[in-house]
Amino acid sequence: MTLESAERVQDEDGRQYHIGLARGEVAPRILLVGDPARADRVAQRFDDVRLTRTNREYVTHTGTCGGRDVTVMATGMGPDNTEIAVMELLQCGEDPIMIRVGSSGALQAGIGLGDAVISTGSLRLESTSLGFVEEGYPALAHREVVLALVSAATELGEPWHEGVTATAPGFYGYQGRKGGAIPPRHPDLPERLAAQGVLNFEMEASTLFTLGSLGRFRTGAVCAVFANRSDNLFIAKGEKGPAEERAISIALRALDYLDAMDVSGRPFTLDPDVL
Repeated sequence: MTLESAERVQDEDGRQYHIGLARGEVAPRILLVGDPARADRVAQRFDDVRLTRTNREYVTHTGTCGGRDVTVMATGMGPDNTEIAVMELLQCGEDPIMIRVGSSGALQAGIGLGDAVISTGSLRLESTSLGFVEEGYPALAHREVVLALVSAATELGEPWHEGVTATAPGFYGYQGRKGGAIPPRHPDLPERLAAQGVLNFEMEASTLFTLGSLGRFRTGAVCAVFANRSDNLFIAKGEKGPAEERAISIALRALDYLDAMDVSGRPFTLDPDVL
């Protein structure tokens, strides 16, 4: 690959350096997951898969699902990987919708293992997005994507919670996990955030939301709850897959609602009859 420059790290065909994709290989509707195995599970829902590409840790499938073109990409974990993925995906198409489908740890007592958390915005504990904005800049999901995800979860009868997420750049120290070989700097962080009404920890959303606002494209996130920090519970191995599948179902159904909003010109409808 001969790159265009050190500023635009793509080749003469527009193929992106890290994700290995070019225009025509990415759909306008994009699901972002962390785990490559989760990307494969999403692609199994597709009617057909016309492209599969793996470059570094990025695993991408593009195909057709429910009569529309959809891409799913596994980014790996963390805000840094997410920044690279989103910035390079934006070079591959126009006006995308990007929805993160992930896992998370609940911070509020009583949120069930396997429930879905739909983020309205995210507390930025990471610094990756600060490469683009001031520290006080809000990291907000797009209102239409939030509504679509809520509508989908409600229609499917899945247990869901809507509210503020905290995006951490790590799994241990930045989530205040105690009992490891090295103690965290702020072991009381989960309790502090819970007292502020934060619903869950995850590791990518605030970067995605910030870039979405700056780039004027729609973003959202739905995360399955794998742990509840307040109740000190972690999901059983056999329940992880079904929880992931429910979050995937919510995201894919949300795409129907978003398409209906675009066609009808009624971005705030909850009426399934418009579908």
